[in-house]
Amino acid sequence: MKNENLIQYIYGIADNALILGQRLSELCGHGPNLETDIAGTNMALDLLGQTRSYYQYVAQLSGEGTTEDDIAFLRTERQYKNVLLVEQPNTHFGYVITRQFFYDVFHLLLLQELQNSKDETLAAIAKKGIKEVSYHQRFSSDWIKRLGDGTEVSHSKVQEAVDNLWKFTDELFHTTEDDKVAIKSGIGVDVTQLKSAYYEKIKAILEEATLNIPDHKWFRKGGKEGIHSEHMGYLLSDLQYMQRTYPDMKW
Repeated sequence: MKNENLIQYIYGIADNALILGQRLSELCGHGPNLETDIAGTNMALDLLGQTRSYYQYVAQLSGEGTTEDDIAFLRTERQYKNVLLVEQPNTHFGYVITRQFFYDVFHLLLLQELQNSKDETLAAIAKKGIKEVSYHQRFSSDWIKRLGDGTEVSHSKVQEAVDNLWKFTDELFHTTEDDKVAIKSGIGVDVTQLKSAYYEKIKAILEEATLNIPDHKWFRKGGKEGIHSEHMGYLLSDLQYMQRTYPDMKW
């Protein structure tokens, strides 16, 4: 497998963690209570820690003095390969939890398979991340149940989030050409094989939370190919501000 294919495959995993971690970091100090605020911040740190591991590996594969910071902060919007789901804004707490839940269930399934990769570095990153992501899934699943089967207002808000974010879930199972090369070489995970288990888990939790399961016939995609929603540019302007304003800055 060529380095460039492997790098693009890793971006398809790592960029999800970076962008979702950035979204969660925006909420630091703004949680509905202290415990939840700290939990969200810790999950952001988990995701950014995983991102560092992936980007350090990409920097090693790229050579030519490339650093993890170059990869995180100096790419253009089209060069990020995250799914559209993770870049959606923090509209309200119901959106935050639903976005997290939809991604966490997929993320855990992915890492459970990625730990069997023929690439020892990716397998090691996956094994290390499973414990963290298992917690993320428990946290978001519990909140989905609490909000869905809570008050009339909490139920209404989380149902609104489920209805609006559902259209982004199918993209999790799309495979790019780089994904297909990685799968064929035994390095990548065939995410199409995770789809049934994913929706089975999602639907079971939503039913327990007394939430309606959307019946969408149309799904949005494009992020894995670098074609993002209108929210991505604003997110990157915050994420990349310091590096682009003060190039090669040192603390």
